[in-house]
Amino acid sequence: MFTVYGMADSGNCYKVKLALEQLGRPYRWVQVDSTKGETRSRDFLARNANGKVPTLQLEDGGYLPESNAILYYLAEGTPLLPADKLGRARALQWMFFEQYSHEPYIAVARFILRYLPADSARRAELPRLVERGRQALSVMEQHLAKEPFFAGGRYSVADISLYAYTHCARDGGFDLQPFASVRAWLERVRVQPGHVPLG
Repeated sequence: MFTVYGMADSGNCYKVKLALEQLGRPYRWVQVDSTKGETRSRDFLARNANGKVPTLQLEDGGYLPESNAILYYLAEGTPLLPADKLGRARALQWMFFEQYSHEPYIAVARFILRYLPADSARRAELPRLVERGRQALSVMEQHLAKEPFFAGGRYSVADISLYAYTHCARDGGFDLQPFASVRAWLERVRVQPGHVPLG
């Protein structure tokens, strides 16, 4: 059985939970609160030297960090990963996009508004984060105006990866009203078998 070391309110951790639930794989959840410094403990750093959640403990006792690497590992040989070479590359394309062009803005804005005090100096970052996050949502909107999902024409780990922080983007100050195709896609993801909410 897998063990997930994660924080329930984290979108990156939610990706792993959602994939495991949709695949029907048994797992144990160990709550690790990074906002309280729990990822910097000696025990946790022995599992993941980078000190971040999620971290997946494999069935052989080894550990695999990084949410999208975990998604790819779990999806191997399942319907969540496209069977063809180009489809798998497209899934990776969007998973890289999520980590480089989406998560650093949408998730960070959410973190600032959700976890930091109202007088935090980091609030000054919000206009730039919102601008860049909107750019990412616009890229998604253009794709989703033509395709129902992000890779191979069907629901996959690429959708899980992008859904995690997009569906709660309002927490970061993002208005999804202008993004009709994104909103329709969120609903298509929400009705997938085995879907569970964040938290």
